[in-house]
Amino acid sequence: MAQLNSNYLKLKTGYLFPEIGRRVKAFCDANPDAAKRLIRCGIGDVTEPLPLAVREAMHRAIDEMGTREGFHGYGPEQGYEFLRHAIAENDYRAKGLEVADDEVFVSDGSKCDCGNILDIFGDGNRIAVTDPVYPVYVDTNVMAGHTGEADESSRYGGLVYLDCTAENGFVPELPGEPVDLIYLCYPNNPTGATATRAQLEKWVAYALDHDAVILFDAAYEAYIQDADVPHSIYEIPGARKCAIEFRSFSKNGGFTGTRCAFTIVPKELECRTDTGGKKPLHPLWNRRFSTKFNGVSYVTQRGAEALYSKEGKAQVAALVELYMGNAALLCAAAMECGLAVYGGKNAPYIWVRGPQGYTSWEMFDKVLAEANVVITPGSGFGLAGEGYFRISAFNSRTNVEEVARRFKALSW
Repeated sequence: MAQLNSNYLKLKTGYLFPEIGRRVKAFCDANPDAAKRLIRCGIGDVTEPLPLAVREAMHRAIDEMGTREGFHGYGPEQGYEFLRHAIAENDYRAKGLEVADDEVFVSDGSKCDCGNILDIFGDGNRIAVTDPVYPVYVDTNVMAGHTGEADESSRYGGLVYLDCTAENGFVPELPGEPVDLIYLCYPNNPTGATATRAQLEKWVAYALDHDAVILFDAAYEAYIQDADVPHSIYEIPGARKCAIEFRSFSKNGGFTGTRCAFTIVPKELECRTDTGGKKPLHPLWNRRFSTKFNGVSYVTQRGAEALYSKEGKAQVAALVELYMGNAALLCAAAMECGLAVYGGKNAPYIWVRGPQGYTSWEMFDKVLAEANVVITPGSGFGLAGEGYFRISAFNSRTNVEEVARRFKALSW
């Protein structure tokens, strides 16, 4: 009989968002009238159409694919040069940051990359994750066999959990023990917090001192409003020697259903081998791409390239303005309820501390039943998320205005 990967059996009952989907379906089946009023502010999925510049570029690419001369079959697994160049030039070199075109790896999503990156790291690494945390960071390490079993609080043996609280601004202190891989996400999902330059400098210094690697998720960098908040880990001197950066077109360009993202792996980033030497990670990630991935479609990459055009940049800015305007409305509504509110200023997520006496899932059920609005329970992001819930600002303005009205009518 074939043997399964027993690490999957260590996973908790279900990934957070499928569990939310299960509960929402059960509610809607039992309450068909309420189901018609349902507004989803849970999963961070965008709602607005693809920017016009993207649609026009993709139409042109489709027309190319309809001719023998313009047809594209298998492309370079790492991404077409036109998109790798546009990314490196606009997101990095134009801002004074050193990133070469061939350090850019185009993929079908940062969620995928955050898990797939583990392919090039060994089993003996000590791994640090923030808490609350984007669940993918934890679950993919469980699947890869990098953890022990989960305890009663759902924390896994073998992981170092870094508590993010209101008291520390949801930016954790440095670990009290040596770690090798460090997951950081800023602007943060789920709390909406940002890390200052000084805070990131401490993390880079720690990584350099301990030969650790920072896995830096910058999927929400386009939403940064404050001029002094870093958009990239590479703004910190020395980060090219200790950090990999993940970015996505999902939340800025509306690509959640179109699928395109990228990862930066600097050539000078090295890790130790079993024999005590050091080897660069860039060739290994390149080999992983060549072996396990056939690349993002030509049509999609032409669409992503259009986001860097003058028109594309303006249309992205308009999307960001819309969603951040939504965030402001949701923040105000939650505060009118007398709740403590965080985030929503440099990220499209609002992190709300609920009233004393409510668990995160109890708040989820209350808001679903009484306001017919789907939120995300904070405990789904980790032990430190208990007592909180997250509201996503990704929605139409009409829906957000209605959600704000319903929130103000809630009695806690």
